[in-house]
Amino acid sequence: MAASFPEIIAKKRDGKELNDEEIKSFVSGVTESSLAEAQIGAMLMAIYIRGLCRREIASLTREMTHSGTTLTWPSEWSGRLVDKHSTGGVGDKVSLVLAPALAAFGLKVPMISGRGLAHTGGTLDKLEAIPGFRVALSAQEMVDILSSVGCFIAGQTGDICPADRKTYAIRDVTATVDDIGLVTASIVSKKAAENIDALVLDVKTGSGAFFADTERAARLAESMVSCSQNLGTKTVALLTDMDSPIGNMVGNALEVVESIWCLQGRGPRDLLDLTCSLGGHLLHAGGFVDSVTVGVESVRNQIDNGQALSKFRDMLKAQGVERQLADDICDPGIDPRSRLPQSKHKTEFTCVSSGYVRRVDAMDIAVVSHKLGAGRNLPGEPVNLAVGLELLVDIGDQVQTDQAWVRLYHDEPLSDHVTDRLKKALEISGEFVQRLVSRVQRVIGE
Repeated sequence: MAASFPEIIAKKRDGKELNDEEIKSFVSGVTESSLAEAQIGAMLMAIYIRGLCRREIASLTREMTHSGTTLTWPSEWSGRLVDKHSTGGVGDKVSLVLAPALAAFGLKVPMISGRGLAHTGGTLDKLEAIPGFRVALSAQEMVDILSSVGCFIAGQTGDICPADRKTYAIRDVTATVDDIGLVTASIVSKKAAENIDALVLDVKTGSGAFFADTERAARLAESMVSCSQNLGTKTVALLTDMDSPIGNMVGNALEVVESIWCLQGRGPRDLLDLTCSLGGHLLHAGGFVDSVTVGVESVRNQIDNGQALSKFRDMLKAQGVERQLADDICDPGIDPRSRLPQSKHKTEFTCVSSGYVRRVDAMDIAVVSHKLGAGRNLPGEPVNLAVGLELLVDIGDQVQTDQAWVRLYHDEPLSDHVTDRLKKALEISGEFVQRLVSRVQRVIGE
């Protein structure tokens, strides 16, 4: 006789492992709305306190994947479908550069992305700063765009992983969001629903990361790699530094601009290097190249030869951007800022002392960007696509007193909270500071 759901809750509450049928019962109850929210919350709290073993995580992920529809692709694409996922960061616009670069390499990249919440930016919000860009695609449109372009970046449809969407809403109000097992199931189920062959995970650590503690971030990376591989996807994870923003631009339209500059071969080095590292490890993990080094160079070559920029332009057109606007935005002779939303005001802040830039704190910069209107507190809230920050210095730069170090793009007068947080963000040392060589701290899964 099958156990009742209160019995299943009690079993996990008492620290026992749930079998596959019990996990299936839980996910089915969530999907079919046969469980009360109180019961779902109780189970999530029991999981949060008692934890899940690897088998339970894989089982939960599998059931969440199949709680809705999964994407299907032509059989001739088998072995060539890839994607990347980031746990979220500050100034993280890697997807906008990597997806077209991988498509230029000849792969199919069905990138399902999300929106920003709290201090982290969202890929969909950034792309919607481009007039006309559509993030809502039908299943047939996804196939058509992959066929003609090779990549798309779109939002999650309502019938993909509905159990994850429902449980996440309850996790958000029950203080159970940051459990490693639940985070793993949430992320990997959505990637598994894409029916991809290979995946690279960018797991952030540092002040601007979801898991600031390095060892906890590493445990999350190991959990996701293990789970994803268990489900049959070739997976590798990179643990990367998120103490300082990626690149120099933070804010939706501004990050689109910097992504285009990177695709044109004139973007910030750390953005290019991180993009190539993630792409190189993905190509190697998927068996498309013989070594990571060759993979890194392959991605870099697609950017250097202009093919990645061409794919980006084609993706814009395929996802609703007017042809002339897409051409103008990608034209090296035209400043893309002139074609995207622009703020009403610009204000620069200067260094209070001379020395070397030791730190530009990612979380402080994220909070300022959020206060300017670039972020949201609740799902569905509007964001200001034009506002944000431009960092005018990098880690290790030598600066002088009264030298401008950041430019704010804003529509409203700056509050004391914004200016105070900015003062806290910049740390200057009197001693020489080494430049950031690489954001990659560890590779998991190779």
